[in-house]
Amino acid sequence: MAEKLNVELREEFGKGAARRIRAEHKIPAVLYGHGEDPVHLILPGHETALAARNANALLELEQADGTSNLALIKEIQRHPLSRTLTHLDLIIVKRGEKVEVDIPISVNGEPVAPAISVLDLQTLTISVDALKVPEVIEIDVEGTEEGHQVFAGDVTLPSGVELVTDPELLVVAIQIPRVEEEPEDEETEGEDAESAEEGSEESEGSDEEE
Repeated sequence: MAEKLNVELREEFGKGAARRIRAEHKIPAVLYGHGEDPVHLILPGHETALAARNANALLELEQADGTSNLALIKEIQRHPLSRTLTHLDLIIVKRGEKVEVDIPISVNGEPVAPAISVLDLQTLTISVDALKVPEVIEIDVEGTEEGHQVFAGDVTLPSGVELVTDPELLVVAIQIPRVEEEPEDEETEGEDAESAEEGSEESEGSDEEE
């Protein structure tokens, strides 16, 4: 289901204008796609932040003149420190249209101890109806043992979803963690060497006295 947002057309540009928009707890954005000219918008900050928790959220953008567009979030820019939204790129979609999106992977369940699951691929690229984009793709590893592997082509996808990612790419591997040996303390080694040298010198001195 699309998240409905009441949006405004952006008429001022530049860094100063963008700062003023953010100071009003709003977010600048650009909408493009389907061969249409890019449209610069201003989005409501709080509602957009909630919707953007899902990276592939479907938005219904309503302008004051009644113009409405369905759009997917294509790219999110955030402040490097506060992580608040600073800009969004949105792409127009049509009902019934298929889109390619990257969906995050979630690994569920526990393998047989002491093995653990190692996620080798963070997302899968799929082709799906724009109105039916899943939030996450789940992979169950409950009860699996060391050596078990899941490749992209092995992942069970929802009905109507097509895999775009190379099916031979490794997604999850079940393995036993390796315990790395701690390196010997270099300082201790140095002290041992010095002690050996001192012992050798004392022996030589005793021989000379005899």
